[in-house]
Parts: sequence; C-alpha cells; structure tokens
Amino acid sequence: MKFTLSWLKEHLETDAGLDEICTRLTEIGLEVEDVDDKAAFKPFVIARVVSAEKHPQADRLKVLMVDTGSGAPVQVVCGAPNARAGLVGAFAAPGTYVPGIDVTLAVGNIRGVESHGMMCSEKELQISDSHDGIIDLPGDAPVGQSYAAYAHLDDPLIEINLTPNRPDCTSIHGIARDLAASGLGTLKTQAAPSFAVEGETPVKLTLDLDDPKLCPGFALRLVRGVRNGPSPRWMQQRLLAIGLRPINALVDITNYMTFDQGRPMHVFDAAKVKGNLTVRRAKEGETVMALDQREYKLGPNNVVIADENGIESIGGIMGGEHSGCDENTVDVLIESALWDPMNIAKSGRSLGIITDARYRFERGADPEYMVPGLERTTELVLELCGGKAAKAEIVGYQGYEPKIVDFPYSEVKRLTGLDVSNEESNTILTRLGFTVSGSGERVSVAVPSWRPDVDGKADLVEEVMRIHGVDNIKPAPLESHAAVNGKILTTLQIRSRLAKRALAARGMLEAVTWSFIPEDQAKLFGGGSPALKLANPIAAEMSDMRPSLLPGLLSAAQRNADKGYGDVALFEVSGTYENDRPDGQRRVAGGIRRGTASLAGAGRAWSNPAKGGGKPVDVFDAKADALAVIEACGLPMGNIQIEQGGPEWYHPGRSGTIKMGPKVVLGYFGEFHPLTLESLDVSGALCGFEVYVDAMPEAKRKATRTKPALELSPFQVVRRDFAFVVDKTVEAGAIVKAATGADRKLVTGVNVFDIFEGASVGDGKKSVAIEVQIQPVERTLTDEDFEALTQKIVASVMKFTGGVLRS
Repeated sequence: MKFTLSWLKEHLETDAGLDEICTRLTEIGLEVEDVDDKAAFKPFVIARVVSAEKHPQADRLKVLMVDTGSGAPVQVVCGAPNARAGLVGAFAAPGTYVPGIDVTLAVGNIRGVESHGMMCSEKELQISDSHDGIIDLPGDAPVGQSYAAYAHLDDPLIEINLTPNRPDCTSIHGIARDLAASGLGTLKTQAAPSFAVEGETPVKLTLDLDDPKLCPGFALRLVRGVRNGPSPRWMQQRLLAIGLRPINALVDITNYMTFDQGRPMHVFDAAKVKGNLTVRRAKEGETVMALDQREYKLGPNNVVIADENGIESIGGIMGGEHSGCDENTVDVLIESALWDPMNIAKSGRSLGIITDARYRFERGADPEYMVPGLERTTELVLELCGGKAAKAEIVGYQGYEPKIVDFPYSEVKRLTGLDVSNEESNTILTRLGFTVSGSGERVSVAVPSWRPDVDGKADLVEEVMRIHGVDNIKPAPLESHAAVNGKILTTLQIRSRLAKRALAARGMLEAVTWSFIPEDQAKLFGGGSPALKLANPIAAEMSDMRPSLLPGLLSAAQRNADKGYGDVALFEVSGTYENDRPDGQRRVAGGIRRGTASLAGAGRAWSNPAKGGGKPVDVFDAKADALAVIEACGLPMGNIQIEQGGPEWYHPGRSGTIKMGPKVVLGYFGEFHPLTLESLDVSGALCGFEVYVDAMPEAKRKATRTKPALELSPFQVVRRDFAFVVDKTVEAGAIVKAATGADRKLVTGVNVFDIFEGASVGDGKKSVAIEVQIQPVERTLTDEDFEALTQKIVASVMKFTGGVLRS
C-alpha cells in the first residue's frame, strides 16, 4: 500500500514529520517497507531561456543560453520544438540523474557544440507521458528555485506492508484513523456530499443469484452530460506517485476512491449499456473482453454484471472493454457494490487477474460505505466533469448488523503481560471506531463495519496492545524449573532434524520443492487420485498433491544440469501425500544424486581415484545415503533388512527395499528406470532414495537416562572366512542373516567380501564368501569351541538358504 505524505495529511491533522510518522506506523503494526523522500528531484531548478539560436550543424536543434539563477547563463543544446527565448522551464545540470530516461547527465558535444545540461520534458521527470516539448512554466515562476518544490514533486512516498487481515488500511483514510487512535494527530472528517438530484436512474438492476452472499448489495447512479477529459493535475500527481497511470477523469476518480477511501468503484458508459443490468453467475463458456485487452473464459463460479448484449463486467474484479468510458462518454453509470470475499478470491485466482479492486474485495470492503462511497464519487464526477446526477438505484443491501464481542479487560494482561488500565483500553477501542457499552471489568464491544477481521476477545486485545505499544512489552526470560526439562520437540521433529544433518554431512544440498506437481508426474510416482487434485491450483502444471519427493528433486537436478551444473546432490525432508486423510500425509527424507556427485567427490575420472571419485553415481550411493538417514535417526542397524527391487519408477535390477522386520517398510533406493527419466524429460546418471521417517518405530523407553557402564571383552576378536555355494537367486543378505543367527552371543558381525560365478561352481550357482567376526566373552575359545561354532554357522546357512561349503 503506497501513499504520499501530503495525501495522508489530507486525512490527518498533525504536525509530525516524515520520520515520526513512519516510526509510529511500524509501532502500530503497519510496517513501513520503503520511503522515497524524492531526493532525486532536488537537483532540478527553474531556469529561463535567455536566447535560442539555430544550431549551425543541425536544422532541428537549437543552442540555448539558459539563466539558472546561479551566475552566468549556461549553454544547452535542445531539440524541443517549443524551445524559445523567454521560456521558463526545468533545468538539469551535468551530474544530475534524470529518472524518466534513466540517464546521468554529463557535459556533451552535440554536432560540434558543447551542451552543459538539459531542459527537461514532463516525461523525463515522470510527471506524465508527454514528451512533445520541454516544460513550459508561467513567466513569474521563481528562477533558481527548486522545481520539485514548485511543482510539488518533493512529496515523500511511503509504502507499508499490509497483512491480509487489515482491509480497513487499504485506504489512506483508514491509515490516518489508526495513526489518530495512537495519539499522532486528529482524524479529519469530510463534509457529507451535497448535490442536486434530477430524475430517476433509468437503468434498473436485478440480482439473479442463488446465493445472496455473492452480491449483498448494489448501488447504481446515472450522471448525464459529463465532459470526460483529463483529470486535474493534483489527482494525476497522486496517482502517478503510487504507480497508477492517469487515463481520464472518470477512470481516475474511481482509482482515486479505491486508494483514498478503500472503496473500489466502476463506471459504465451508459450509451454502451443496452437495457437493464443483471448480476448473475456466468454461463459455462461465456467470454468477456476485459479492460486489460485480454479475453477471459468464464464459468458458473464467476459472478458477472450483464446487460442484453452480454457480460459487461467481472463483478468486483475488472470491467469490460465494451462499456468502458473514454473521451466520448456523455452519460455515465457509477457502480458501488458489495461482493463475497471468498468468491472474489477464487475467481481472481482462477482467471489470473490481479487488480486493486480484487485486492480489497477479497479482504472485505466496508459494507456501510457502499452508499456513501457512491455519493462521494458522484460529487467528484460533478465537480471535475460536470453533469446532472439522477437518483441512486440501491438493490439488495440489508444493512450492517455489528458483531458483539464480550470483552473482559483482564484479557489484556493475561495475553500480553501489559498493565493497561480499563480506561485506556476503552479509549483505544473507541478511537478505533469500536462501540464499548457496559461498565465494570467486563464490557460488550460492537465491531465497526470496516473491521471484518475482528471476531473475538483476543482480536480486541491485539488492538489494545498495538496502539498502547508493542515496545512497552518488557523482555523477560522463561521461568526456570527446578528439575531438568523434558524434551520439547516430538520424536518426528527430532528425527527430521537428524536426517537433514546426516544428509548435509554427506555433501548433499537441501532443496525446497513445490508440494504440487503435474498430474502426469503424480501418476508416474503412484499418485494422481481424484482426492488429491487441487480444486483451485495456482497454475495448470501444479494440479496434484505430490505422492513423492522425487519428481521435484529430479526436475531441480535437471534445471541445474541445464545451467551447466550437472554434478548435484540434493535432498529434502518434507511431506508427501497418499490420500486426503490426516494419516495419509507422510514425513519423508528423500534425495537424489546426479552425474558424479558421489560421497567420494564429483569431477573427472582421475579426481580422487583411490576413493572412487569421479565415477557415475549408482545404486550403492543411494543405498548408503538411505542407510545414513536410518542410522542417524537412532534405529538399530542390525535389525535392518535389504530386499531386492522397489517401486516401478526404479530400475528393477538396481534398486532395493529397506525393511525392519517382515512388515515395516522404511524406504526405497536405487537407480531410476529409463522410462521414468524419459517421462520427466530428465537425463544423466541418476540415483535416489526415500526413507519414511514417520514409519520408524519409537525407541523403547528406558528405566533411566543414565548410560550403562561400558563393558569391553578382554579377549581378542577372531575372524573366520567361509565360502558357500548357493543358487544364483539367493540373496547375499540371506546368508549374512543366517550366519548372524547361528550364535548371537559370539557372532558380532558378518560381512560379504566376494561373489564368484563360473563353471567351477556349477550352472545356476554362485559362490558367496563371508567374513564372520567372533568375540569371545567369558573365556578364550578352544579349537573344539570354534569347530562347534563353525558347524552351527554351516548348518544355519544350509537350513535357510540351501548353501553348502565350497570345497
């Protein structure tokens, strides 16, 4: 929300300066984002052309001698057709930045003649779009004085950051009301509009809606005999200052009312409206050419204003080009209406239209100002354009029934810690427009029509707090408890953090991708159900809630590759969605590696070859990342099982499933299926994983937090190697599991160190060599003990895998 200081002071009687006003705005919750003090206009001065001679080398140029009021005249080369001796205009010396052309002036040489500055046009000073000639001021303009001060271009511009719950401050009047309530000046009240009314408005209005909330009220008035020329300079300057382009008086008046009073208005050229107007739902497939020169296809969810020709306006969002007002408009229909905020927000988003009217209506316009807004707009039209006003046509409005909030004064202390007296709380609320009734410690407060955001007592506490001053809340430490505090974060939150730290420590970069993905990508990764489709997506390619983190990460990796960064390792710990129920949202740690971005290091084949650096990533990189997440989350790694294969988006022979027991699936990892990459338009060596953090079982509670004493065996570890011949279909993990289970007290580790296939072991067979780590606990083992343990291991492997010792 932007406004100038002088515009604000038109509503606020105060002697406060710019700095004090900006400080107070931030203190009361209207955070100042930017202040333009118009210092860029200070170098421009009023100057008089003493003489104007034809340029010796150019027919269209003139050599001017200009009196700037600071000494001898300076020479300026100028091509403006109105440049002449005696003209008074705006001069810019060398070194001056000219905002309209984005140039800093220097002494120039134009066709052999030096030019020491520039006589400026209105476009060059961003006053208007006119650049047919240089600025021509009255002859009595003070030469040598600041042009910005003379032309009121030095009016500071303030921009505040409005939160969505403050529709009352989408107007300069509302901002002034808040400042006055804080004690910074007095709110000015404008006299009620007064003008003569002649005859009836011939155009009648009908509300043809199945839901009255879509348009709770509509006011319309005809003004005959207007002259729709340019708006006055003061109005144009204010609109230009806040970034709006002046169009004509009628349109400028509606824009002025939007910002001055927070009341969006619309004007129709009455000659272009056929018959009466109807507010209705649009029919499926109806189109309208809007004022932004774009055609929009509408449907029943859009509310429109139509006549016998068809749609003339998208209600509360944008008018139609057909009935727009131009310099030929003689009779004008002025509209002031109320619209349903939710419908306006949905319609605006679905159509992709952002306007100042939508911005206010979707937050909630003041219903009680619908008719006064029409009166004030009519007064401005009569004042600036002339004409005769007809009687207003008002339909549908039932009046405002204020919300009553039961307000105990003690809530201020309870919720904020501030000691604010009952009298001060009462005064603050009254200044803000609330009506306080009752006495004692509990009162009833009627909410004004311009504050739809206030629903309960906590909202009233917020009003008291921000006007009293948030700065008055003294910082205080949290209470210290005698006992050690219990954990604050949930197990899921703790594990999410641990997963992020583990992956970051493995050289991966955290990414934050959209929760919405295209339908074809959702179906590719097991989603795409109708329950997870967005009713009102922000873009066509963001139609479904994501069933997996991988589509977003793969797309991000490809975007990096397209920009020349092919070796990337990205991860994300966030939510995925299996259905639309609360239990359908999963907490997942996912990641991908591309190119040579392995843990050993990315780059060419010779980079860090001893550790495997420079090699394309593969399934084992993804497996290591997934297991690192599980280990970081505190799960016992001895209970983890790996099974071959994964979901269909992984390569069937280069992927795996991580389980804890036969039923609990902790995640998947692997290289991606070529068809998956092709569907995503992604290329390169890629592997990835997803670990379901929410599927990890809670650790069993221990009787004490004290760690048990470290018990180390005094006996040396013994390692024995075994080679088993098994069918090719037998997984190495099954052999490891069988060997481990032979004697869990003595066998403390089993590792696979070789797999061999060949004619010497038989067709359809393979040899798997394992190293078994044996840790004696009570005594040194004898040969007989080792022989017995060996028989147990061989028997266990034979029982569970059918393997026999290789001879």
